Amino acid sequence: MATGREPMNDPKTAPGRRVLLGHIAGAHGVRGDVLIKAHTAAPESIAAYGLLEDETGRKLEVNLERVTAKGVIARIAGVADRTAAEKLKGVKLYVAREQLPETAAGEFYHADLIGLAAVDLAGAPVGRIVAVENFGAGDLLEIRLEGAHRTELLPFTDAFVPEVDLARGRVVVVLPEEDNEQASGEGG
Repeated sequence: MATGREPMNDPKTAPGRRVLLGHIAGAHGVRGDVLIKAHTAAPESIAAYGLLEDETGRKLEVNLERVTAKGVIARIAGVADRTAAEKLKGVKLYVAREQLPETAAGEFYHADLIGLAAVDLAGAPVGRIVAVENFGAGDLLEIRLEGAHRTELLPFTDAFVPEVDLARGRVVVVLPEEDNEQASGEGG
């Protein structure tokens, strides 16, 4: 979950959108347990959202066994042995966006940001958010620049993203000065 700004309006999400909560890293033991790498704030909460879905839409009932340093040990309904559990390695686990709790003021799910238009302070198109990355120093918005094949990584801070308006499907961004100079042919 990205944080930092107040949304201009309540988030409205398109029905049918899914959010990746984790993936099955492999089998654990001989009873059919699986090791899940959870992308949730609290790893054990991956089992709190009810049925999860894989990439194909198949429903999976995840039952938490315990949390370890390596990840979440869980049972998947219908998986009774290690061979069946091994076949699930790499399966991504999704939940419908509408099943997630509402965010606090200034917090956003990455899935709500991806696809938003990026505009400058005057409202002119800059590009579109294609990903939200975090390499350890905070969230970065990856913006595919308007009319270009390249992307720009922009810190998701008030200085660079002063406004997030989910209802209007846009964020206001301030590109770094050197990028503005290069785009207009100035600078050296």
